[in-house]
Amino acid sequence: MGSHMIAEIEADYHPTDDEPFMNERQREYFRAKLNSWKDDILKESRETLQHLQDDNQNHPDLADRASSETDRAIELRARDRQRKLISKIEAALDRIEDGTYGYCEETGEPISLKRLDARPIATLSLEAQERHERRERVYRDD
Repeated sequence: MGSHMIAEIEADYHPTDDEPFMNERQREYFRAKLNSWKDDILKESRETLQHLQDDNQNHPDLADRASSETDRAIELRARDRQRKLISKIEAALDRIEDGTYGYCEETGEPISLKRLDARPIATLSLEAQERHERRERVYRDD
């Protein structure tokens, strides 16, 4: 078994357009970025849960309870968003493993590094994304 070497990423490394797109370093960079984002979300949702539990212990007062119901609704929505985000992050990590990460689902073209850096879970290039949004606007009747 050859030991699986993980490329070490220098702290100041940033993917640039003058290296091969999605080379080992870039994949490692985005993998690390996605993982630390996921960890942050998980940590945050643990704190949210803790907060909900602490909150629950002490509400004799009805007005308090009403406001805590609203809080709970908000927190549950936030948790739902977190869950969706985590599954998107995990999907992105899978794409890094299978070599499809960073390529537009629709056109197969590379998504710009700037866009991936800002939104590492992007699956569409900016152009494809804009086409989608235009299409959705057409079908949405507001």
